[in-house]
Amino acid sequence: MMSPSHSEPVTSILAAHRGQPGALLPILHAVQDALGYVPDYAVAQIANTLNLSRAEVHGVVTFYHHFRITPPASHTIQICCAEACQSMGAERLTRHAEKSLAQVSEGECELHPVYCLGLCANSPAMMIDDQLHARVTPEKFDRLIKKMGDGK
Repeated sequence: MMSPSHSEPVTSILAAHRGQPGALLPILHAVQDALGYVPDYAVAQIANTLNLSRAEVHGVVTFYHHFRITPPASHTIQICCAEACQSMGAERLTRHAEKSLAQVSEGECELHPVYCLGLCANSPAMMIDDQLHARVTPEKFDRLIKKMGDGK
């Protein structure tokens, strides 16, 4: 059973979108922005409020890759896989990152491919949370991860 404090953000979001045509996607985005993911209890609340089945809401959540059904890791790492970065070693960097992050605590980091961070002239590029990094080598990657772990 969820506590009232857990459902409060969802209740506020639902109230803000009450009566809005096509409210499901804006509600799901708002819930994920507030909580970091769309938990099961939110799916139930949303379905009840919008007079939809839980399956319908869950189907939309799982159809779009943007929505999460589990809490996010503490840090998100994105490595560009577009052509410019590939030509400058992004595949090697990704393999190194996967091995390196296997040593990090579970739930601390998530690694995602992206297809252009806009640093093509300074590739390979990556982003840790909201911070861009250019000309990333495996050695630079390790320094950045260590720095992130040190809280700096």
